[in-house]
Amino acid sequence: MTGRHHSTVPVRRIEARSGTPASLPRPGYRPEVQGLRALAVLMVVVYHVWLGRVSGGVDVFLLISAFLLTLSFTRKLETGTPLDLLRYWVNLFRRLVPMAALTIVVTLGAVMAFVPRGRWTDLLDQAWASLLYFQNWLLAVNSVDYYATDHSTASPFQHFWSLSIQGQVFILWPLLFAVAAIISTRFRVSPRRILVGLFGLVFAGSLAFSVWQTATNQAFAYFDTRTRLWEFALGSLIALALPYVRLPMLSRVVLGWAGIAAMLAVGFVLQVEQQFPGYIALWPTLAAAAVIVAGATDHRFGVDRFLGWKPLVKLGDASYALYLIHWPLLVIFLIHQDLESAGLFSGLVIIAVSVLWAVVTTRFIDKPIRQLKWAARKRRRSAVVIAACALFVGLPLGVWQLQIHTAATAAADNANNPGAASLREGFVPFGDADAPLMPMMTALNSEWVTLDEACAGEFDASSFGSLQSGCNQTTVENPAKLAVVVGASHPQQWVAAIEPVAKRNNWDLVVLRKGQCPFGAPVGQEPVENCDQWNADVLAYLAAQDPDLVFTVSSSSHHIREDDRLVPGYEEAAQQIMASGAQLIAIRDNPRFPVNMPECVESSGQDDPSCTFQVDTKLAPVDPVAELAARYPSLHSMDLTDLICPDGTCPPVIGNVLVYMDDNHLSETYIKTMLPEFERRLFLSFGASGSSGFAP
Repeated sequence: MTGRHHSTVPVRRIEARSGTPASLPRPGYRPEVQGLRALAVLMVVVYHVWLGRVSGGVDVFLLISAFLLTLSFTRKLETGTPLDLLRYWVNLFRRLVPMAALTIVVTLGAVMAFVPRGRWTDLLDQAWASLLYFQNWLLAVNSVDYYATDHSTASPFQHFWSLSIQGQVFILWPLLFAVAAIISTRFRVSPRRILVGLFGLVFAGSLAFSVWQTATNQAFAYFDTRTRLWEFALGSLIALALPYVRLPMLSRVVLGWAGIAAMLAVGFVLQVEQQFPGYIALWPTLAAAAVIVAGATDHRFGVDRFLGWKPLVKLGDASYALYLIHWPLLVIFLIHQDLESAGLFSGLVIIAVSVLWAVVTTRFIDKPIRQLKWAARKRRRSAVVIAACALFVGLPLGVWQLQIHTAATAAADNANNPGAASLREGFVPFGDADAPLMPMMTALNSEWVTLDEACAGEFDASSFGSLQSGCNQTTVENPAKLAVVVGASHPQQWVAAIEPVAKRNNWDLVVLRKGQCPFGAPVGQEPVENCDQWNADVLAYLAAQDPDLVFTVSSSSHHIREDDRLVPGYEEAAQQIMASGAQLIAIRDNPRFPVNMPECVESSGQDDPSCTFQVDTKLAPVDPVAELAARYPSLHSMDLTDLICPDGTCPPVIGNVLVYMDDNHLSETYIKTMLPEFERRLFLSFGASGSSGFAP
């Protein structure tokens, strides 16, 4: 996957009869390793295009890269050749960065042409992360679901996670060899023994950590460098042990084919999507290890006869380019065609184009740069090549981001976007009639509402299970009340209106959120992991804090259902909250749709019928919490549907403002235009009239 930076490697002397390597291996070319690399990339491509499952091919890549690197560096240590790490690093990245830079630039061009503008900002950030080799950490923090079969919502840069991990390891691994060299010289110990000890510790520690983190936070673990180090360490240990391995010919033939069969069976036999990269990743890595140990048998039935097949070896030479291009080509095709997966014919075309691109670019771009003698002579010249490639990406990327920022600033200065205010009786339009739609499509990712300050002091939630990670606060001096917002992303969106009300009325405000976890008493039906426990912890936290007001979303709508329903366990949770004297605000859920509303506006226009829905096909005739509100004086229902779907129709745009930021979340910009009416209805629900300006 990372090209052929060590494809010329020592030939193993299987027949050595002593307990130590018979002699230092002579340099040679192992075509079966290139064939194995080609097979691994084909597994990745086929699984991505048609199966939407984890193949284990990436894990094989990681092992092979460490195997080849270790062979090269071990040979240097045992022959007394200076490691010259700086030269190694600049030469390595001179070979890796150009193809990555080319892929990023080509992908950015496709993003501009075919991807909705609402996704641009996030993708530009990911382009930087891909170029600078920290994409895996960005994805880990964002907890991206890499296993989703609907790749149309994935990032075309998402596959750079593995390349980022490899880049980080290519910096770390030579440092371990340098440590081994120092220890070997000082204590007169064989460097191979020291390396076995070092990589053995890395293997054991990383594998244990990987198993633990995969079990506790799999989404983060998948992209975490620390959970993958053992795969590299395994490749290194194989390279170190290989000269000592002596197997009969028949065993090597059987071992090689068993390894290939096991590699190909990973995704078919096991449902591994939610288990990688824990112990289950031993399957593909040990399978690849078996193939490497089998080695070049020259037997007519040996697996190396298949892996050494010329077309497969040639594809192995181009495996880096093939891995780079296939994913963005697939994702952008699905986005442009609005598909969830590629069909047989379209998938074949994607694979054929990817292979053609990989072979051509490897032959005419990758190979000439790798063999550039001018750059190879001096480190600073290799550094110049790397810098030129970085500039090749960074310049258009920076200009694009600057244009987005400039356009957003200009739009804010010339805004005429009344939003919900346009629904007031007697409203008179004002300002520039040609003002751009707000929020801008390129600013949709900033429409999520959050409080800046993490919970601390008296509102710290660290002793209540996992609440602290989703707990934020806004505090004031001498607060009149304490208000708490609890639930998933739909209560969170209303913080855009609740926070200004809290500030105006001198309330402390705390927000407790867990994505996709509606607030209610535990009911044994968890939409996401640990939702019931989270709800139980919230109730315990509320009992300890004794708030005056608790804001919730009481119902749940669905894009394929014609009604919204009371959240399971809501009445039981409401009873516990109100028993302590708190007032409970039950906001009705907003409609959800089968299309992304901003993208529908961008592609079809805001007046297109496909972007507008009837409210009676999305919500029940009566607010599901109304019956509870009639029975419990401390429960106050707020139904703002008429401000979202006026006259029974749910349009994508009201008052020159996008109502939604996606297919189900209201935009912060639109909610802020609802603020006067939100506050009026809030206090009216308590029996006190608030500020007016809207017709009752």
